Amino acid sequence: MKIKGKKISIDLWVSEIQNNNKVVLAQAITLIESTKESDKIIAAELLKKCAELKTKPSIRIGITGVPGVGKSTFINTFVRNLSNKENKIAILSIDPSSQNSNGSILGDKTRMTDLVNDPNVFIRPSPSGITLGGITAHTTDTILLFEAAGYNYIIVETVGVGQSETAVHGVTDFFLLLMLPGSGDELQGIKRGIMELADLVFINKADGDNILKAKIAKAEFSLALHLFPAMPSGWTPQVIIGSAIESIGIKETIDAIDSFISITTTNGYFEKNRTNQKINNFRQQIKSIWWQQFIENQNTKNKIFELENAIKEGKLQPINAVNEIIEFQKTYFNK
Repeated sequence: MKIKGKKISIDLWVSEIQNNNKVVLAQAITLIESTKESDKIIAAELLKKCAELKTKPSIRIGITGVPGVGKSTFINTFVRNLSNKENKIAILSIDPSSQNSNGSILGDKTRMTDLVNDPNVFIRPSPSGITLGGITAHTTDTILLFEAAGYNYIIVETVGVGQSETAVHGVTDFFLLLMLPGSGDELQGIKRGIMELADLVFINKADGDNILKAKIAKAEFSLALHLFPAMPSGWTPQVIIGSAIESIGIKETIDAIDSFISITTTNGYFEKNRTNQKINNFRQQIKSIWWQQFIENQNTKNKIFELENAIKEGKLQPINAVNEIIEFQKTYFNK
């Protein structure tokens, strides 16, 4: 492993991360995102060392919202209200991947100009790649590095709202859903799964002519949330109307998060949820490793090539080819 061209030990990397060396932290995240086998071995050792550190517990906040809701503006204002010498905030912005290079488009970092030079803030855009759920395959590992660097607020911003965005809930403590004012149409355009998991709905852009619409939307969302089953956390979801541009409703949102953490820490849900997340992450990584081994096996590649040719020649329909792969997979894993 190298820092500024010099080869150093993993212990020194960990020390630099603990000292919040942002350059080293960025390099460490790049390392764990690498697909090279040699990098994977080093990354595993680095993560093991970081996991052994006695760090201050962080508050992990998942933020998602419909397109055009103003996620970047909200986060910009939200973090400015949090940032001080006691609070260090890391932002993991899951960007859509380029279809050509699979790299991150990096749009959010360019929109959070107020935060880029803040010494208490670290922004990391990461490509979503082929991973569903609004997170990357290494989101949990990146969060671990943030905690090792002493960040006590960690924000995971997702690519947008969809049926699979609920995966973000599985790596965070508090799930915040941003919505726009309207006449109820937003209730039709969002998946129920997201609503059921939201700890707080923030109706953004509630300013000017939108104030009345925002109040109507608040009533409708409050009713919808009331109809869902009680949350296992013991928390009653809230709906707040505000404006990120005018910093309205931001303090109330921070207070709600503090209240949530206090309640769930007292009733034991916070720690139980963190433990369950570790187990789920363990299971997901096993699935990922097994699948990667299967898909990279030469016999698998040959089978896929064979099936693709059959589809091209019109001898096989895609659904039939999928069924053949499923049967082939059973044989592979039963060896």
